[in-house]
Amino acid sequence: MLQNRVDPFGNIIKTSARGALMGNRGVLHNDKKEITRPYKLIAWISCRLEFKGRKRQVMMPDRWTELFFLDEATSFAAGHRPCFECRREDAVSFKLAWLKGNPAYGFNERTAIKEIDKILHKERVGRNREKIMFEEDAEKLPGGTFVVYKNEPYLLKNGLMYLWTPSGYEAAAALPAEACLQVLTPRSVVNAFRAGYVPQMAV
Repeated sequence: MLQNRVDPFGNIIKTSARGALMGNRGVLHNDKKEITRPYKLIAWISCRLEFKGRKRQVMMPDRWTELFFLDEATSFAAGHRPCFECRREDAVSFKLAWLKGNPAYGFNERTAIKEIDKILHKERVGRNREKIMFEEDAEKLPGGTFVVYKNEPYLLKNGLMYLWTPSGYEAAAALPAEACLQVLTPRSVVNAFRAGYVPQMAV
């Protein structure tokens, strides 16, 4: 079993469960197919599992490491965004929503995606490579956002929350009484959700 699945915290874990999307952070593995670093690139992307009939052998030497996600909401929580090659329509929609939801940066449609990648990187990883989170009232967060409750990742959707597991989500639960929760999904991505981008969710 390879260590190539990503959880909402951005951790790369081992599990036999399959994913709905593939991700790329650069070459993260050695010649024994062992993960040796959490990332190499600033651009963390999420890709289709199939594209133009291309075939890849997982964790080939000196080739980028194939990572996998339960769904798109999980990939966003981990800090990834849609690929502009294999998911161009989603990538364009996300960029437009990101720009609309984050006007304070002064970006426009001509802004290169690498500039947004720089912002995302600052929002997802701290100096010691720890996961960056922020606090907000769960009732004010849009669907598709991940929060932490009792040290576990939960997806928010339609006023309910769903516990994430590698194999899927557990039954819906009511939002907790706590006013604020730690948010896993990067702040600017949450703003993009508010501006209209709806991530794919396996629930």
